[in-house]
Amino acid sequence: MKDVQSLHTFGVKAYCRDLLILNHLDDLKELAELERQGLPWLVIGEGSNVLFVEDFQGTLVVNRLNGRQLVQHPQGWFIEAASGENWHQLVSWLIDRDVPGLENLALIPGSVGAAPVQNIGAYGAEFSQFCRWVEVWDASCEQFSVLTQAQCQFGYRDSLFKHVPRSSMVITRVGLQLPQAWQPNCQYGPLRELDDTATAQQIFELVCRTRRVKLPDPKQTGNAGSFFKNPIVSEAWLRHYQAQYPQLPFYSQPEGNYKIAAGWLIDQCGLKGYRQNGAGVHSHQALVLINESGTTSGLAIAQLAAHIQQQVHSRFAVTLEPEVLLIGRHGFMQSREKLSNYAKSS
Repeated sequence: MKDVQSLHTFGVKAYCRDLLILNHLDDLKELAELERQGLPWLVIGEGSNVLFVEDFQGTLVVNRLNGRQLVQHPQGWFIEAASGENWHQLVSWLIDRDVPGLENLALIPGSVGAAPVQNIGAYGAEFSQFCRWVEVWDASCEQFSVLTQAQCQFGYRDSLFKHVPRSSMVITRVGLQLPQAWQPNCQYGPLRELDDTATAQQIFELVCRTRRVKLPDPKQTGNAGSFFKNPIVSEAWLRHYQAQYPQLPFYSQPEGNYKIAAGWLIDQCGLKGYRQNGAGVHSHQALVLINESGTTSGLAIAQLAAHIQQQVHSRFAVTLEPEVLLIGRHGFMQSREKLSNYAKSS
């Protein structure tokens, strides 16, 4: 068994049966052989959005594919990046070259290949706004294919890649397009202190400062950033709970529903700073669960998440859905159902 504690940002003690570092496309041949033998395997990037709740009884593939290219075109800037590249380093690299567009997504942890899976987003921007295509390799047929932005079926922290069989597909590259006619996006949170004259560099720096203040450094305290998605609710739900909680924060959605701040819901349940079996809710950001003791198990963190899920549902009739992907002995698990099981056993 191979120790994987250093390969994910929660830093819980966990093991896999075997380990493969994916440095070159030729290494995909080893995955094809595993597929032919019917042996389990799964791919992670920098491990910033996963939680090992059990030891994985298969081969853990760590994506380290690298390479990036920038091309200027009358229609805008075109970027190709290998999936093992660090996302924030890509954003910073573009800012250093006076290529604006991704600054609102600065300092989001993880790899480029994880960005389309989660459809990462922050401060009023989402990956899907800039994605042109995603290249994938299918181990079952050993072929590459390119999916368009529409084919990726992006949604809020969601995509096609969360719903197809994850065991046989590897994201290898992404293609992005950034407009040359850039406009600052300062409509969300602390960015409102800026105005329409803000530069991409100013937005980039403010986003980085804000994230460093709000979120714990995983090198110091194990965490995976926001553990839960912000729930989407109906207008009827909003009006009902606004009568009880006039300060309830919400954000209008195009389809007529509303996004509610999950961290606020957790805080209202008195759980900010709550501790349980070495796992905790961050004292400054209730949406972040932490490996407070540094030695707690993934199971304890999942049980804490289940407790939070129960408390929020009991008070607000909303089921928080995990953004973090849970890894069990057979691979990725269905997070919502598994949390319910932990709640019954905790």
